[in-house]
Amino acid sequence: MHDDRYSTDVLAGDWKGRNKPVIPTQPATLDLVVEDIRTGWAGAITRVEGKMVELEDWKGRRRTFPLGGGFLLEGQPITLVAAPRASAGRARTASGSFAVEQERARVARSSRIFVEGKHDAELVERVWGDDLRIEGVVVEFLSGVDDLDQIVRDFKPSRERRVGVLVDHLVPGSKESRIAETVARGPFGAHVLVVGHPYVDVWQAVKPERLGLTEWPTIPRSMEWKKGICKALGWPHETQADTARAWQRILGQVRTFADLEPQLLGRVEQLIDFVTEPTA
Repeated sequence: MHDDRYSTDVLAGDWKGRNKPVIPTQPATLDLVVEDIRTGWAGAITRVEGKMVELEDWKGRRRTFPLGGGFLLEGQPITLVAAPRASAGRARTASGSFAVEQERARVARSSRIFVEGKHDAELVERVWGDDLRIEGVVVEFLSGVDDLDQIVRDFKPSRERRVGVLVDHLVPGSKESRIAETVARGPFGAHVLVVGHPYVDVWQAVKPERLGLTEWPTIPRSMEWKKGICKALGWPHETQADTARAWQRILGQVRTFADLEPQLLGRVEQLIDFVTEPTA
């Protein structure tokens, strides 16, 4: 017996692919931000139909591409494939709660949640609206919090009639924090909860990735923040109507709680728990 060095075919097997890197597959789920390698087009997935995927960039423009290879996810090559159909199960609301089937909205409680700003109220409605109607919680928006102490005194909260307040830019040393402290020391402080997020404006509570950004632009203090954001993003920014359209574009990217930053999510859930806590 002797070794036959010619008995093995060196070309047998997958010799071509032996050292090639393995490109992972990635389900094409809504809002996932990817980049088409060939064109450099980057955007969030808004629709998957047949063998095509639609991407929306940060300017709101949309293009379709064939599923398959040729995409980057966080700079790494991937193969986009159609996401598997979700198995039938109990539906959830935009806030992540289980949907209550065939349940009428509850008669409004006497307790209230006040939200600083129209955009804040619209965002709360977008994500928590179904939950709030089931709980019978009414959300009212405030044009500002400068008069919050007087608003609370006029409302006259009690154990059965609580008030929750969501404000912007609630950070130590801010005007908002001083107002919150005044309310807490007031005669109704035990029945009022004032919480807030750290952002200059609630726009920042929307994850920047939903707009195809890595982070929100930094705006100098000398410029009105919302106009500065629109200008930095290349959007019209001269009029109030421009700002309103910009907000609708941002709000349109919010579908569930997963599109929002935890700093806002936790505060809203805290307010809902506070005003719906049983009194007995």
